Amino acid sequence: MMLSRSAISRNAPRALQSASRRGMASAAPQGLQYDVSESAGVKVANREPAGVTGTLALVAKAGSRYEPFPGFSDALELFAFQSTLKRSALRITREVELLGGEFSSTHSRENIVLKTKFLANDLPYFVELLAEVASQTKFPGYELDEVVSKLLKLRQVAIANDPEAIAVDAAHGVAFHQGLGNSISPSAHVPYEKTLSAEAIAEFAKNAYAKSNIALVGSGVSSSELSKWVGDFFKGLPSAGNLKSDAASTYYGGEQRISTKAGNSVVIAFPGSGAFGTAAYKPAASVLAALLGGESSIKWTPGFSLLSQATQGFSQLGVSTKNFSYSDAGLLAVSLNGKADQVASAGKSVVDVLKKAAAGEIPADEIKKASALAKFRALESAQTLETGLELTGSGLINGSKPYQIAEVAQSIDSVTEAQVKDAAKSFLSGKASVASVGDLSQLPYASDLGLTV
Repeated sequence: MMLSRSAISRNAPRALQSASRRGMASAAPQGLQYDVSESAGVKVANREPAGVTGTLALVAKAGSRYEPFPGFSDALELFAFQSTLKRSALRITREVELLGGEFSSTHSRENIVLKTKFLANDLPYFVELLAEVASQTKFPGYELDEVVSKLLKLRQVAIANDPEAIAVDAAHGVAFHQGLGNSISPSAHVPYEKTLSAEAIAEFAKNAYAKSNIALVGSGVSSSELSKWVGDFFKGLPSAGNLKSDAASTYYGGEQRISTKAGNSVVIAFPGSGAFGTAAYKPAASVLAALLGGESSIKWTPGFSLLSQATQGFSQLGVSTKNFSYSDAGLLAVSLNGKADQVASAGKSVVDVLKKAAAGEIPADEIKKASALAKFRALESAQTLETGLELTGSGLINGSKPYQIAEVAQSIDSVTEAQVKDAAKSFLSGKASVASVGDLSQLPYASDLGLTV
């Protein structure tokens, strides 16, 4: 039986009331909270109950923020699960395949993440494998030349053809200068080969994988079993490592313009929210990011977000808003991609929307919907592990909290309309970080948009 529109309208308030009554009862079910411990001097976080499959990640404080020269984080990521003193790369691959498991490696601005997925009974093997990668990886020169460097060059080509990636990277550069402002991967014009040697990478790995700079984050495995095996296999790692100076991040703001024929992108960014559990955490920024939006989460509709409504007339334009969270800072970035003239016009729409938010002209129900979407994104990202693993590991390494879902959801629920209004005001009164990539003859300057840099 199909419901009439009037019936749906009558039932909508009840649904909202029901959701409100459920509150945190359904926001953080058992099994999504992390238990934190330490074994053999290594910080460990795990989510029970144990199941038939498990996930285990090693998070190391070795992202581009901490590399001594460009390309070191990329190289260390690409060397992961290659040959060790005990196993060849082929043997590692064959053994993991025989066990029905998976492994992968990625890096961000702050961390390298070595991730494994497996049948829960095979936990000992994968703890040993991660310990082996961290402490016994070989860095032969021929592997650097024949495998790692070629993969790094392919990554450079991909970035060079992605104007949004270039713009996001440039926005971080003008926002933070050094540290978080370091390019996440070296651009094509950076001669990284002059400083990237097998010996230098091995030294970087020794410091990056020291006990003080790593954390293990598990899900679906037994906490007691995990602690036991970590104690057995990780006891041989050095206690401390010396990475590049870990100076506190400072937000500067600024503007950068890069000419390319790959496409057009403008990123308009402001100081956002740091990671949960840190002094830089600002849940109002997450709500404002959802409010600005740009991309629809509902099929066949442009979406409720302010930017999706403001840019409906632009057929060759992509808009999205994201808050990049780090251990001591954050960057809320609006990305505009597409035809140059439409990108330029949409840039003015971004500022106009922020002015409305700062003036308190946004209806209360729009802010409520944004809060609900922000909470959903926070809970969904942690439940699917990709975000929760790294943020939890990073939190343990940097002395803050793991990514505890109940507390994250509660903090977003507590955001008020006044806080969202104040966040928008602070963006407009402070310095923006603007990066324009593409046809610079048409793309706007920050001053054209009414922004101070």
